[in-house]
Amino acid sequence: MTSQAPPQTEKPASGNAIVGFIKEALELVVVTLALLIAIRWGIAEARYIPSSSMEPTLQINDRLIVEKISGHLGKKIERGDILVFYPPKEEMGGQDLSNDPLHIMGRLTGLPCFPNDPAFIKRVIGIPGDQIRVQAGQGVYINQQLLDESAYVKEPPAYNLTVMGDIRGANAQHQLIMAEADPKKQMDPIIVPAGHLFMMGDNRNNSEDSHVWGFLDQRRVIGRAYLLIWRRLEAPKYPASLQAQE
Repeated sequence: MTSQAPPQTEKPASGNAIVGFIKEALELVVVTLALLIAIRWGIAEARYIPSSSMEPTLQINDRLIVEKISGHLGKKIERGDILVFYPPKEEMGGQDLSNDPLHIMGRLTGLPCFPNDPAFIKRVIGIPGDQIRVQAGQGVYINQQLLDESAYVKEPPAYNLTVMGDIRGANAQHQLIMAEADPKKQMDPIIVPAGHLFMMGDNRNNSEDSHVWGFLDQRRVIGRAYLLIWRRLEAPKYPASLQAQE
């Protein structure tokens, strides 16, 4: 007698369709994430302005493009550049950037499903080797020369900044911080060290910047503010007596 093989059962067509759909969906997610990371890390990313520290140049809720190509190509940061950067540890309560997988994915993708680190946007005022001095009511002196900042600052600074001991203030957690803790250096002139920058907001008297937390390590720079893409238009404010009566 010849034995017959048991008949093979065919998988339901619906099961194959589900497996195929899941596979295609996963492939789409992986490809999308890879493209998003490549664009955000290598080319540009979008940011919005959450505060008034850069007024009048940038307004609250402005949207802009931060370009990164020039940084990857080695273009030097110049005085006057507007940079987006991760704030120094002093401004974050002494905590540095988290490097767990979720935070890394947040920095790489910017997706809201991941934790995102805060970022600041300020103008480069001092580059390595510059001596900084701020005179209340006048402005900023670089290497003993007063900068003409009339084209972008909201008003002259209301504070003096002459020596390292003058760099101090309260951070976002309302903790008193200062850039240089060594008492022997409190009377030293403010000279930007190698690999660092002196950053200030255009709204001089309403900006947590280098006059509060000191020098910025260039390795914390995200990119250059390049293009303003959207600004909400607000209705003008009229006296209540001129409002339309219903």
